[in-house]
Amino acid sequence: MRNFGYGIVSLAVLVFLWGLYVRLSGIEPFLLPGPLQVAETLAERHELILRHLGPTALEIVLGLFFGTVIGCLSALLVHSFEWARRFGLPVLVASQALPVFALAPVLVLWLGYGLWSKVAMATLIIFFPVATAFLDGLRRTDPGWVELARTMTGSRWAVIRHVRIPAALPSLGSGLRVAAGVAPIGAVVGEWVGSSAGLGYLMLHANGRMQIDLMFAALFVLAVFAVLLWLTVDRLLRWALPWQPDTFSSNGKD
Repeated sequence: MRNFGYGIVSLAVLVFLWGLYVRLSGIEPFLLPGPLQVAETLAERHELILRHLGPTALEIVLGLFFGTVIGCLSALLVHSFEWARRFGLPVLVASQALPVFALAPVLVLWLGYGLWSKVAMATLIIFFPVATAFLDGLRRTDPGWVELARTMTGSRWAVIRHVRIPAALPSLGSGLRVAAGVAPIGAVVGEWVGSSAGLGYLMLHANGRMQIDLMFAALFVLAVFAVLLWLTVDRLLRWALPWQPDTFSSNGKD
């Protein structure tokens, strides 16, 4: 609750500086509206914004789910088989060398303007941090634990299941936190390329009509949703990994 209070104070300071800059600079509202104007637009057009939030939220959640599943399976495959390391790992790295945003028009062409092209875009962005973090955790398991499991006649799959995967869960948690932070990017970019609903669609059309206050209101709602998603993932990981030490909350004593 203390960290939440600090976050509110930081947000209030940023909003104050924003409003102060708008007032002192005299910048035109169609370039940068003030916070009060954005708040009024949010209150007046909240039904429209929330209606477009639904598709975007669904795209983000589905992309996070599929990206996590595919990323975890890929990490296990690459770690478990020599042929997967030789052929799959270069493909995994090369997939991120390509500009992911450039694939958005292709995904829209293949999957249409509906839900699944945006889910696929979000999945592509989420997949890599999850896969690399989980793979790193699997590779960095304490060798002593692995040797102990083998001396107890543990099979290869038993070692992976009972030793490596539990040991890699903290690393996977770090990847999931990163994924939750970048998840909205894929959905919004996909909506910019082609859609008929969603916050990205709403922001694009508001910008084209010079409704900058509406665009900022939609952006604010998207930011709030992204923060809530990250906090939810973080809270679930803390609940699922109670053995992982959290020195971040030690009040700077370390």
